Order: sequence, then C-alpha cells, then structure tokens
Amino acid sequence: MDDPLAEISKRIDEIDIAIQKLVSERASCAAQVAKVKQQQGETGHFYRPEREAQVLRAVMKRNTGPLTDESIASIFREIMAACLAHEKPLKVAFLGPKGTYTHSAAIKHFGSQIESQPVASIEEVFRVVEADAANFGVVPVENSSAGVINHTLDLFMKSPLTISGEVALRVRHNLLSQSDSLDKIDRVYAHQQSLSQCSQWLDKNLPNAERIAMSSNAQAVMQANESPTAASIGGSMAAELYHVPILVPDIEDEPDNTTRFAVIGHHKSPPSGDDRTSLLVFVQNKPGSLFGLLKPLAERGISMSNIESRPSRRGVWDYVFFIDIDGHRDDDRVRDAIAEINNVSAMVTILGSYPKAVL
Repeated sequence: MDDPLAEISKRIDEIDIAIQKLVSERASCAAQVAKVKQQQGETGHFYRPEREAQVLRAVMKRNTGPLTDESIASIFREIMAACLAHEKPLKVAFLGPKGTYTHSAAIKHFGSQIESQPVASIEEVFRVVEADAANFGVVPVENSSAGVINHTLDLFMKSPLTISGEVALRVRHNLLSQSDSLDKIDRVYAHQQSLSQCSQWLDKNLPNAERIAMSSNAQAVMQANESPTAASIGGSMAAELYHVPILVPDIEDEPDNTTRFAVIGHHKSPPSGDDRTSLLVFVQNKPGSLFGLLKPLAERGISMSNIESRPSRRGVWDYVFFIDIDGHRDDDRVRDAIAEINNVSAMVTILGSYPKAVL
C-alpha cells in the first residue's frame, strides 16, 4: 500500500522546485529592469513604492486561500525585496536601536533585505535622509489611541523631504523580563508613549513598580535586561533580538492599538490607483480661514481622513494645518482643490502623494 505522506511530500518537493525556478526567473527580470533604467540614466535605488503597492494589491485580490491576505502579501514582499537587494540594497533609517516598533514598520514595508540604519532620534532620521546617507526613513505619525506625534509633524514643517509611502503597524505591547513572576518586578522601562498605552494594565498588575521612561522601547529592553527584578515593554522583534523572554503578552489597553508611520525620502511616487496626499497649509487666524481651506475639498467630493493644527511659529496665533486627503496630486480634482486652497490660505506645501498602506 502506498504511503500517502510520501506522496504528499513528493508533491511538495516538486512544487518547491517550481517555485525556486520561478523566483530565480523573476530575479533575472528584475535585474534586466535595473539595467534598462541605468541605461536610461537612472542612478541610486530602483525601489518604486507605487509599483510594489500595485503588485501586492493584485496578489491579495487573486488570493483564494488557505493563506491569509497578510501572509501571501508578506511572502511576495520578501520576494520583491530579495530581487531588489540583489541589485542594490535599500538603506533605510529609523529610530533605533534595532528592535523598535519603527524598525518593525520598516521591515513590514520594505522587507527584511534592507540595510538597516538605526539612529538616535527622529530628527536624525530626517537629517540622514536629507543628506542622502539613507535612501528612505521611517517615522511615526499618529497612533490610534494616543493621537498624532506632534514632534514628527513639527519636523515636516522645516524639511524638504517627501512622504513616499505609509505603514500601518498593529502595535502589540509585551512585558519582557528575565524574571519568572510579576511579584519580583520593581520597575518597568519603556518609551513614554508605551507606558501611557499600557497604563491601565500597569495600574492593575504592577501598581507599585516604578515606571521609567526611555528614548525607545528597544533601549528599554536592553536596560531592563541587566536586572532580574526589572521589566520592559517591547515588541516580539525586540524580545527575539535581545533574547529576553515575554513574561506577559499583549498588555496594551486598546486591543486594536495601531501606529501609522510615514516613509520619507526624495522620491515622488506616481499614482498607484489608491493614493493619499498629505498637505501642510499655513493660514492666518481670521474668520473663515478654516472654511476656505475645507470648502474646495467638499465641493469636489474629496474625502479628508485627517486634520491637525499646530502653531506655525511664524506669527502670533497663526497656525499650520496638516491634512490627509484621498487621491493623488496628479488627479484633476486634487490638483484643482489644492490650487484653490492656495489662493485662500497663506501657503500650501504638498508633503507627498503616495500609495495607501496595503495592510
């Protein structure tokens, strides 16, 4: 009697051979694309966020299971990343050290084949990319429970960089410690935002533990790892990188806690078919200013997904609005709306038009 497992294993081997052959063929095609672009005078990197977004959307649309859309998209993202890295790895800067949530967002967006460049601050991410020491940077923009990251928005006000893409990362906070019991923990290290996002859990389960804010969660993991009575809040990547056990998983107060990250660089993305445009609008504090800003969008049926105001620092009580709208700057509706807004406000800066986060 034939062994059914042997037959299945044989078929798996045949499929693996076919997959490997096709992946190699895809890599050869990618190399040809890079060669043509070089002949046409293109230099630097060959990453195109709009093309990758289109490929991933098509992959998920074709997906019939049993793998989830997220799983199948992750596989194809890694294939594309490996093909790109074969020609020239992307240099991506992010708030370090390695193992931060921003690092996880960079991997989710670009794949694991990047040349990681962890830096000490969000300001440094902007500086490194502006100086062409990295092709792209990844910075946090807003959190579903804590709101916008004002510090990042302020940096956009003085940076020449463009938003080339976005990443939505489901943030899962874990309590990491070398201790085997909550009773032994007397202090918890974490980034201030993570402490805030886990405050209810900490109040209930570690009410007497000192909470110590750190510059990043990865730094907190390394600091807490030096003491058997300390704990830190971090992601699974940090736990794996620094060999710290997860004592309690998923301690965030909001179960759908998600952070949105912006991918910044010099590359201006062409339309991908499902895009977002981010605007920086300076207005004076006078009657009708906000109405004049929003009216052109409403008249053209353009959806606005986000609006935040910050002091402009250009005059007393003058403000700058950060606005996210659906559509690409090259779309007629969006182009006309921006032109009209520019006529009624002090100044409009397009921070970028880019593909919406695929997952």
